[in-house]
Amino acid sequence: MDLGFEREAVAARTTAIVEDHLQREAPLLPILHDIQSEFGHIPEAALRLISEMLNLSRAEVHGVMSFYHDFRREPAGRHVLKICRAEACQSMGGEALADGLRAALGLDWHETTADGRLTLEPVYCLGLCSCAPAAMLDNALYGRLDEATLRDVVAEAGR
Repeated sequence: MDLGFEREAVAARTTAIVEDHLQREAPLLPILHDIQSEFGHIPEAALRLISEMLNLSRAEVHGVMSFYHDFRREPAGRHVLKICRAEACQSMGGEALADGLRAALGLDWHETTADGRLTLEPVYCLGLCSCAPAAMLDNALYGRLDEATLRDVVAEAGR
């Protein structure tokens, strides 16, 4: 892999994305969304360029990016499983379910399986409180999970 080429490609695409949003009011979040959509994460080189082009400090850009859990510093796996950690899901056994899955996969939060198949992330409410515990695989929602259904959801990520 030619890292110089990759850096140049990130810089060129980031510049184009930032320029597309420069005339907007408060363009930082739309820029971060577009960059993550483009690269699957927010590369460090992009952060530097965004801060320069928006005349913000890198700390300001990093602060916004790290506040929102959906922005990633590293690429995710091919599938992302988000398990709800909010109160309703916790009260319905979501925490034990999540702990069991983490142990079974040998992953902690924000980690990806060795084969790059699945990234496990916590989420703080999927809006399925009446169907707790809940999870989301990519963009598909699952409610009233138990160990068997969660195992089926994870198996679906392997297809």
